[in-house]
Amino acid sequence: MGHNPVDNMEVMELGILFNIKYVRIVVTGAMGFIGSHFVNYIKSQEPTLSILVVDSLTYAANPNNIKHKVEFLQKDICDVTAEDLGDYDYLINFAAESHVDNSITDGSPFVKTNVYGTFNLLEVARKNKNLKKFIQISTDEVYGDMNDYDEFDAFGHPVMADKTFPLKASSYYSATKASADLLVEAAGRTYKLPYMITRTCNNYGENQHQEKFIPTLVNCIKKEIPVPVYGDGKNEREWIHADDNARMIWTLTKSRLQGVHHISSGERYTNLMVIKLAQYVCGADFKIEYIEDRKGHDRRYGLTSEHSLNSSNNLGKYLCSVL
Repeated sequence: MGHNPVDNMEVMELGILFNIKYVRIVVTGAMGFIGSHFVNYIKSQEPTLSILVVDSLTYAANPNNIKHKVEFLQKDICDVTAEDLGDYDYLINFAAESHVDNSITDGSPFVKTNVYGTFNLLEVARKNKNLKKFIQISTDEVYGDMNDYDEFDAFGHPVMADKTFPLKASSYYSATKASADLLVEAAGRTYKLPYMITRTCNNYGENQHQEKFIPTLVNCIKKEIPVPVYGDGKNEREWIHADDNARMIWTLTKSRLQGVHHISSGERYTNLMVIKLAQYVCGADFKIEYIEDRKGHDRRYGLTSEHSLNSSNNLGKYLCSVL
């Protein structure tokens, strides 16, 4: 599965905007999982690029995730000011509360960080007359459960969300991310703020927090304890390596493109299929513990994407490297 490789001509047609030598970017939430992959990737590609990392260092952050020298400001995005950030060209917002189970237990931190935090960053960015683009990192979950539509394409494949799909969140997490997206779009329309929203699927890779599915799976296998699975385990997700997501975000950041963009891999599995993949990699069976399903659990996500990935990464290869 997957997209055809992107060629150099397609990248060139995106229109690269700037000379790295004169650019400074702000990356919020960069000591978390995906944000740190992004910073590490772009610093490996552009060692002289000036980056200010803003992170409040919540439980999901780890300063050791960043492997390169960057400026650092420890502060909540709800409290960041224009003076804190100084001069910059791009602001990329990875900062978010993102664990759905936590949002079910208590949604208030999600409203604070994902909604008000994004609003505050937009207000700060509006004061920057030299801003080239505000990039909001979002998720396929804002579209809700694709099985709710009970629709198929011309080839009989289940429907996937394109950029015209309505936002139909199922959890406080996805609802607050959808709210943040709408705030960004509103700032674009009302104040002409240049923006981009990237929506992607489930990420995997190094330094992911243990509360997520893939690290939980790996941890259970190594400790030889049952793997917990919600419901019947047939919930389907699309998977992308965080490095591939980071690379495409950077390509889109540098481009002349604005608006909403999907980043997908085409690699889709149910949770049970992921477990079977891990069993194949290990060459052994292991126990599964079926547990009560998550409240409001979406059955299937799916994105269409106009951007292709040129990648050798896949979930099986990753599992093989960590098991």
